[in-house]
Amino acid sequence: MPIINIYLKFALIALGFILGIALTILYGFWYGFPFLLLGIVMTVSYFLLGTIQSAGELVQNQQFDAARQRLSLTKFPNLLYVTNRAIYYILNGSIDVAQGKNKEAEDYFNKALTLDLPSDNEKAMVYLQLANINATKNNWNASMGYFNQAKKLDVTMPQIKEQIAMFNKAMKQRGTAKVAQQSMGGRKGGNPMAGRSGKRRRPKMR
Repeated sequence: MPIINIYLKFALIALGFILGIALTILYGFWYGFPFLLLGIVMTVSYFLLGTIQSAGELVQNQQFDAARQRLSLTKFPNLLYVTNRAIYYILNGSIDVAQGKNKEAEDYFNKALTLDLPSDNEKAMVYLQLANINATKNNWNASMGYFNQAKKLDVTMPQIKEQIAMFNKAMKQRGTAKVAQQSMGGRKGGNPMAGRSGKRRRPKMR
């Protein structure tokens, strides 16, 4: 789908209504109708689609400040088509993660999960983000819960499959390290020599 620059869209909305009203007054409705129709179509497009597509490209290019500014031009996110609203929350959450704002990101991702996400790829991406956020908080039960939800989905995007594999490897390594730590320090005092006799053999005197 071609992307119309948001500022061009605003200009077309203004031009459509101004010319449409002027021509209607001067020459009659049918002279102004095409321009009025243009203004109406561009307005509906703005309310239903917002600035999601162009903001998404900016996020992919890691231009996070520019992406946030572009998303801020979507003044009425609750009026967005439901799928676009979900993507709006995902994009905001992704920007917050990149900027270290995990609490705000978590809120956005949870909002996205309540909506109609386009496919299992987007759902898995959200679950992985939530798993990572909870891992940074050492909330491992919640992290594993989100990760297990991601693994159940029919993921087709190679990048997301790779992220699932990497997260799974990291969790396995953590589990191995935890078992080793418990075996070494599980006894009182954490002394790995605690099971041995306290007596030491003196060296032979020559």
